[in-house]
Amino acid sequence: MTNKNKTNNLWTIVAILLLLVVVAAGYKFKSSMSPTITAVAKLDTSCDLHNGSCTSELPNTGKVTFSITPNNIPVLQPLELNIKIEGVEVSKAEVDFVGVNMDMGYNQSALEKIDATQFKGKAVIPVCVRSKMEWNARVLLHTKQGLIMAPFHFYTIK
Repeated sequence: MTNKNKTNNLWTIVAILLLLVVVAAGYKFKSSMSPTITAVAKLDTSCDLHNGSCTSELPNTGKVTFSITPNNIPVLQPLELNIKIEGVEVSKAEVDFVGVNMDMGYNQSALEKIDATQFKGKAVIPVCVRSKMEWNARVLLHTKQGLIMAPFHFYTIK
């Protein structure tokens, strides 16, 4: 085997190792961006966030009440998010906005813990090409038992 072949083989091995490192890092990053949800609350389709707060019964224990202000939920404008927790200890809360009609990309807001039962934060809903866009606000509650998700459905009008 010539020196040129040995060099080419070495570079091939280095490239394969770098590819494996990139794949492993991507997997680790993806796992940290979307942790495993251990429990999901039932979606209350009768509640309308445009009329005020909505409450969801959490699986096995507690409740979460979620509201968005202003109630008309405008796109591309600052919104205030409020969460009130009952019956479960929550260390961290986030809201993940997921487009129902169309993938709108990553849109997650971490909320500030006000006290043991309240979290507040801000978000902006992106504009969509559709005049009416359906959304799920997935309230993510980090607890000792794991990650609990409570979905809340709403729509925006452009």
